[in-house]
Amino acid sequence: MDASSSSLDRVLADIRACRACVEAPRGRPLPHAPRPVLHVGPSARLLIASQAPGTRVHASGRSFDDASGDRLRDWLGLDRAGFYDEARVAIAAMGFCFPGQDEKGGDLPPRRECALLWHDRLFAAREAFELIVAVGASAQAYHLRRLGLGEFARLGLTERVTRWREIFHARETERILPLPHPSWRNTGWLRRHPWFEAELLPVLRAEVAKAVG
Repeated sequence: MDASSSSLDRVLADIRACRACVEAPRGRPLPHAPRPVLHVGPSARLLIASQAPGTRVHASGRSFDDASGDRLRDWLGLDRAGFYDEARVAIAAMGFCFPGQDEKGGDLPPRRECALLWHDRLFAAREAFELIVAVGASAQAYHLRRLGLGEFARLGLTERVTRWREIFHARETERILPLPHPSWRNTGWLRRHPWFEAELLPVLRAEVAKAVG
């Protein structure tokens, strides 16, 4: 095991043992026992950066193990085996634990503790990714700022996705493709923006195929 793999293993072990959102929360504590969910190995060149686990992912321990994951895999052009191959694909949400639900039954935003405590350490512990697929506003804002593209981080999600070509071509390495969340609640958004499937998805699938080899 080389030094970078050892460092990554230590960070992952610390993340999986984390109880900060219960024992030292920022705001209300997590309403259930922590169960951090992420899939990050040393060799993957593709990172799927997302928001936070939902109820089904909290139960199964597998990211995007739900209907939104089916839609995302279709967008990416990956089957389940390829999607969960940690040697080729890394998956790390902005919040590693299911944040709970609001009064209307919707999922709460990602917990702030994860990004503050772990994300910089996690991404410093391994080599740069070739491609980052940033799913949702929180993931986009963090990675755009991390990679020196703060001017795009200040935009709203729709404008970021609309300007995906500028964002994608703004860097030679660790290129970012911003996506809306694949939740079925966003079906209306997709209908109002037909260019997403016609123009962005073919590029996304081609770049994902390159990254996963």
